[in-house]
Amino acid sequence: MNWSITLGTFGGTHLKVHATFFLLLIWIVVAGSVAEGVEAALINLALIVAIFGCVVLHEFGHAAMARRFGIKTPDITLLPIGGMARLERFPDDPREEILIALAGPAVNVVIWFALTVFLNARVSFDLMTSLEDPSGAFLARLATVNLVLVVFNMIPAFPMDGGRVFRAFLAMFMDRIRATRIAANVGQGMAFLFGFLGLTGGSPILILIAIFIFFAAGAEGADASLRSTAVHAKARDAMISLFEAVHPDDTLETASMAVIRTTQSEFPILGQDGKLLGFLTRDAILSAPENTRHKTRVREMMITEIPSVQLNDAMETVVDSMSLGNPPAVAVTDQAGIFLGYITRENIGEWYLLTRP
Repeated sequence: MNWSITLGTFGGTHLKVHATFFLLLIWIVVAGSVAEGVEAALINLALIVAIFGCVVLHEFGHAAMARRFGIKTPDITLLPIGGMARLERFPDDPREEILIALAGPAVNVVIWFALTVFLNARVSFDLMTSLEDPSGAFLARLATVNLVLVVFNMIPAFPMDGGRVFRAFLAMFMDRIRATRIAANVGQGMAFLFGFLGLTGGSPILILIAIFIFFAAGAEGADASLRSTAVHAKARDAMISLFEAVHPDDTLETASMAVIRTTQSEFPILGQDGKLLGFLTRDAILSAPENTRHKTRVREMMITEIPSVQLNDAMETVVDSMSLGNPPAVAVTDQAGIFLGYITRENIGEWYLLTRP
């Protein structure tokens, strides 16, 4: 995800924070200082940080359960409205997806239990309407939030955890693509309901959540439509076969001429044997200082971790490869590994628009 800062790597999972999260922290300090004073603002800031610590544990709960089924979690990103764990692939068994989805809220239940039983935090319904009040007991507010997170995440609004459980349940009785479409439509319906309640109740947070759910559910629905079209397609169907390649020992100045005379955004870098060494992106060329392009070699700026498929591999394999590690392209090779062409997100979109029913 763009505009994200990596805090560290834990168990092979990159923990990232989106830049807008820091805007939330700044807003809490400034707004709280004006309304209640600096001390109250700092207390609320500490509460927000503690809450997001619980959110991180929630997301790592998903990751830990996914790891049990052999599924890696490349990264977890913190957003102002919560966290997002990105799995490398969908579970093959809907029951596995249910367990992965439930693992996150289960972590919040454990935290709530520990705070209430071992630290004597008292949860009450009154706290739910005054969580921002710094005079409230810190641990009690934190325990209450964890309970709210459990309830909120189990709402059957895709892509919330409850929505994923709902999708997995449907997938037991129909194909996964249709189940995703139904869950996405229900999620967007819930988003309209949240938006209405937010507008009528004057809750900007609820409106923000509604917007997030609406677009996230829409993206899942679009992905389901793409995959339904990709079921019967091959990599060759969307492959770019006419392209200009660059040599690893070319300078960026030479490569910049290719930017001018072509419409390519990605340039494959091939070895003498015709095999792919990596890709150089147009952004990498343009971002390099002009006075260094004449001496910087292409090999210094190329991206080497490029997924590869063969001509007759399923298009679904290409789509899955695109979702891992954010590569600039997916290489298409023959059985001997000779580079034949490549596929980008842009031309997958063009292929989809031209071939969808």
